[in-house]
Amino acid sequence: MRNCTFLCAAALALGLAGHASTVSAQTFENVGVRAQGMGGAFVAVADDATASWWNPAGLASGAYLSALLERSRVTEPSSPVAGGPAIRATSGDFAIAFPALGLSYYRFRISEIAPFGSTASWAANRQDPRTSGSSVRSVSVNQFGTTIGQSIGDHLVIGSTIKLLVAGATVLTPPLSAAAPSLDDVDGLSVSRHYRSDLDVGAMAQLGHVRVGFTAKNLTRPTLGSGADALTLERQARVGLAVFTRRVGGLQGWKLAADADLTTQATVTGNVRHVAGGAEAWLLNGRLGVRGGLSGNTVDDLRPAVSGGVSVAVTRAIHVNATRTQGRDESVQGWSTGVSVTF
Repeated sequence: MRNCTFLCAAALALGLAGHASTVSAQTFENVGVRAQGMGGAFVAVADDATASWWNPAGLASGAYLSALLERSRVTEPSSPVAGGPAIRATSGDFAIAFPALGLSYYRFRISEIAPFGSTASWAANRQDPRTSGSSVRSVSVNQFGTTIGQSIGDHLVIGSTIKLLVAGATVLTPPLSAAAPSLDDVDGLSVSRHYRSDLDVGAMAQLGHVRVGFTAKNLTRPTLGSGADALTLERQARVGLAVFTRRVGGLQGWKLAADADLTTQATVTGNVRHVAGGAEAWLLNGRLGVRGGLSGNTVDDLRPAVSGGVSVAVTRAIHVNATRTQGRDESVQGWSTGVSVTF
C-alpha cells in the first residue's frame, strides 16, 4: 500500500509539473504567518491550522487544538506606478484544526494591472483591439474548506481538503483616453460570485527527525464565470523536506526546512517558480518564537527575497505573530500578522 501511494504521488507530481499555469490568482506564499517567516519552506512542516492550505497531511502532526486568525498583503512592485504592471494580493484567514479534522476559511482579494500585449494579459477584452494602454483585473476568492487525514502505517499520512469556492473576476480594458488605473482603482471594482467545489491533496512521510512532504492544489482546475470575466485556478504542486532537532534546555529545538515548486505560475510581472529554505526556533520554553528564510525564483532571474518573523506569547496558549518579507522577488514581498491559539 505504501509503495502504491508513493508511486501515485510521484506520477501526480510529474503530471502537474508539465502543465504551467497561465494566470495565477493565488500562490502558496499568500497564507501563513509562520510559513511566510520561514521564506515559504513549510510543506514538510505544516503543523498548525494552516496545514489545510500548505499540506493537508500535516494535520496529524500538530497540537491537539490549533486555531488562528491572520491577515497579510503582498504588493508587486512595492511602489506600483499607475498603469502597471502591478499586483496586490490581500488575504485574511481563519482556521481551526484537530489531529483528524480541520475547518478553514480563506479570503483573497487580488488586484492586477497588465500592460496591453503582456504575456499575462487576459484572453478577452471589452474594447476594440489596440497597441498600447493596460488591462485590469480584480479577483475575489472565498474558500471554505474541510480537511481530513488518514495514517497509512507508522510513517505515512495522506490528507485532503475539500473546498467550496465562492469566487469571481472582473476584467476591464479602459479607453485610451482614460487616466492610467491604479491598484486602488482596481480594488474598488465590483466582482460577481460563482460557486464551485475543488480538492487539494497532500502526503507526509516521517522517519525519525526527518519529514518529506508533497502537496497539490486545485486538482479540478476550477473555472468560475465565463467570457472575459472567467477565473481559472490553475493546478499547483510543491515538495518539501524538514529536519527537527531535539529540545535543549529552554530551546525547544530547531525546525529546518526546504521547499520547491513543481509548477510555474504566470503573473503580470513574469513567471515564478520558487525554491525556499527556512528555520524556526522556540525559545524561553515556548514564550518566544523566531524564524527566518530565504527564497528565490528559478525562472529567468533568481530574484532572491529574505523573510523574518517573530511570535510572542501573551499566555501559554495564545501567541501574537508577525512576519516581513523583503527582496528582489516582489511576488512574495509584503507583511502578515496574526493571532494563534494552541493547546
